[in-house]
Formats: sequence, C-alpha cells, structure tokens
Amino acid sequence: MSNEYRIALAGNPNTGKSTLFNALTGLRQHTGNWAGKTVSLAHGTVQHKDKTFNLIDLPGTYSLFSNSTDEEVARNYIVFEKPDVTVVVLDATSLERNLNLALQVLEMTTNVIICINLIDVAEEQGIQINERLLTNRLGVPVIKISARNKKGFPMLLDTIDRIVTGVIECNPVQVSYPAEIEAMIKKIEPKVREFVGDQLSSRWVSLRLLDGDESLLNEISNRLVAGGGLENEYSKALC
Repeated sequence: MSNEYRIALAGNPNTGKSTLFNALTGLRQHTGNWAGKTVSLAHGTVQHKDKTFNLIDLPGTYSLFSNSTDEEVARNYIVFEKPDVTVVVLDATSLERNLNLALQVLEMTTNVIICINLIDVAEEQGIQINERLLTNRLGVPVIKISARNKKGFPMLLDTIDRIVTGVIECNPVQVSYPAEIEAMIKKIEPKVREFVGDQLSSRWVSLRLLDGDESLLNEISNRLVAGGGLENEYSKALC
C-alpha cells in the first residue's frame, strides 16, 4: 500500500490558503502552470508520521461554477483527479461568506476537512467559533488554525492521517433545495447515474445540468462518457 496521498487546498482568495501551503511545505514545493492553462500551479510535500502528503494549492475562488478559468481548474481537480482529501480553508472573520464555497465542495466530494484559519484574529475581534457544532452539522471534521503562527497544524495533519487511513469516515451534509428543484433532481438523477456511475456524484452533476453548466458537460463527455448520453439529459433539463 502506498504511503503517499494527494491533498488539495481550496478556498476563497485572502483566506490564508497559500500561507498554510507555504508553512506546511516550506522549501519542499514547486511552481508551474496547469496543463494547457495560464493558471499557476503550486505543489509541495509534507511528511507526517510514515506518510507523505502531496499538497496541491488550488487557485483561490469564490465558487466552483465555471465562471472563470481558475474556477474550472479548481473544480476539475477536485472532481476528476479525486484527491484523497480536500481541505477547504475559510477565514474565521468572514465565515458566513466563506461557507458558500465549502458547501459546494461538500456536494462534489466526500473526504473533506473544513479548516478555519485566522482564528487568532477572530478571537481578537470577539468572534467565538464552535468547531464541534460545525462538525456535527456539516458531517466532516472542522479544525481551527492560525497558519501564520502554525497553530493547529498537528491537529490538521492528524485529521488528514485519520481520514486517509479510514479511522474517520466523512458524511457530508446534503444541501436541500426548493421543492421544484428537488423534483427535477429526482427526475434526471437516475439517468445521470447510468452515465457517470460512481465516478462522480450524480446529484451534483444533476444540479450542474439544471444550472446549465455546459463547461462541465463538455468536460464529462471528454473524460468519462461516450455516445452523447449526457447531452440528451442536459437538453431535457433545460426544457
């Protein structure tokens, strides 16, 4: 069994995501561009116990809805490259705004850690965050850290270790939508599942079809699906 695991770091701009990446990897990192893109790629390693965690610093984005190249790169990596764990870095002083991206990631993949950064700044502002309550409500581990002070790093690395070894099982909360949308999801999801199987979340793909995400449709068709079946489902979803 390999002792190397891929860990993706996702988050809004200015949440300290890259500060966390730099603090964890130090000089053990490389930069370049994503294949065929002008978007910067940073990856590095961190040793923990007997394992090597290969960290990928995804572009900072406010959403994963294919509105920009950065969003497409981040989305495609999480969905198609399937990192062993996705760490979503949030700003403790802007938690409500940052949780939007976290909930999107929770719809896309299972092994997720919510990493609340800048906790020292939040405490100075009198903001108290109950990470245990958030863990229970979101269904995935929630860790508080201060990347610039390297506070909370042992807990974060131990949590990653416990997920990749199966000690922690993540059960992300399922976001509920208005009845009309849920009815449409129920209608098209069985057909979507026929094409994507267990390679992707059929519920998430159904939502993106309803949202008219042609970029994702093309990506799925190129990577996973032959015969154009999803294009038909997309056309039906837009009717």
